[in-house]
Amino acid sequence: MKEIILAKYGEIALKGLNKNTFENLLMKNMKRRLEPLGKFELDRQQSTIYVDSQDENADFDAALEKLRTVFGIAALCKAGVMEKDFEKICEGTYSYLEDTLSYARTFKVEAKRADKRFPMKSPEICAELGGRLLEKFPNLSVDVKNPEVTVTVEIRDTNAYVHAVKIQGAGGLPVGSSGKAMLLVSGGIDSPVAGYMMAKRGIHISAVHFVSPPYTSERARIKVEQLCEKLTGYCGNIAFFCVPFTEIQEAIKDNCPEEYFTIIMRRLMMEIAQRLADRDECLALITGESVGQVASQTLKAIACTDAVCRMPVFRPCIGMDKTEIIEISRKIDTFDISIQPYEDCCTVFTPKHPKTKPTVEEIENAQNSFDFSKMVDKAVEETEIKLIKF
Repeated sequence: MKEIILAKYGEIALKGLNKNTFENLLMKNMKRRLEPLGKFELDRQQSTIYVDSQDENADFDAALEKLRTVFGIAALCKAGVMEKDFEKICEGTYSYLEDTLSYARTFKVEAKRADKRFPMKSPEICAELGGRLLEKFPNLSVDVKNPEVTVTVEIRDTNAYVHAVKIQGAGGLPVGSSGKAMLLVSGGIDSPVAGYMMAKRGIHISAVHFVSPPYTSERARIKVEQLCEKLTGYCGNIAFFCVPFTEIQEAIKDNCPEEYFTIIMRRLMMEIAQRLADRDECLALITGESVGQVASQTLKAIACTDAVCRMPVFRPCIGMDKTEIIEISRKIDTFDISIQPYEDCCTVFTPKHPKTKPTVEEIENAQNSFDFSKMVDKAVEETEIKLIKF
């Protein structure tokens, strides 16, 4: 029996006149993800994308794994393809779902009759097919509220499709549908989660990382690149910007009051990130900050940081506690990399008693005691760029 993958999308169906644009982008992202697995043909009908392989030995399980991380897909399932004849649908269901139904105890049947020319209505399909399955599989009983298996029959324009195992998709919107933004990635737990969450809203991610040799090691940079590699499974290719930051941090240490070190450092990072974002046609910055998590993430400290920003700063983790952030990091498989003991430049020259309630005026006065402009220009100029591919 011929088998295909059905990819269902949710939020895209609500996009009205723009729906076609979102669908085209989703199909483009899906094709790119499936390309290493062989030749697949994609077609869309009625909020569903049909994934059909041109290779009879295609690995549909591998294809499902690839597609389950594509933003824009709400659910996935493998389905058997049958003629739109009720007797053939019954016979096909017996054979296609035999392994699933032979070991289940309870089930129900759902029918979706998109082709209204089909002679049986949805309730009739459910009742009749349910009765046939009870006869064929004596181990089964009907449970319409909480069944172990839900057998779904979809009557579409050209064929009938039967499936029983639905896999949750990544949800959200297709990457690229909401523009482009620059993620400040440190190497900790929070920033990869922030990037993942904004990519889920359709934003294409670039990443900027600051290095301060000899205070930070090459292993710290490699660790961040590994985090970006993990994110590409969700975000697609990532342009990775690596900024030399040693000279700036040493100048902060030598010329600014210690209690303001971290906030001044964050402000200069934002300035550099914005310049790189402009160069890369990004429209916003993304950080992994969470209110109150550290001294530089109090409301007043964040206000001092934002005072230098000329573009929006998205902070999707802002209202989350550490447990929630860790849960997502485990889900996207970045947690074990993030906790590797290679420290980033944010831990360099950390003040013993950082100011938690600074004002913009006092931070600006402290920062303006030294002219960082040439150092910032130099850091931007010497930034290394690398494309990290999924």
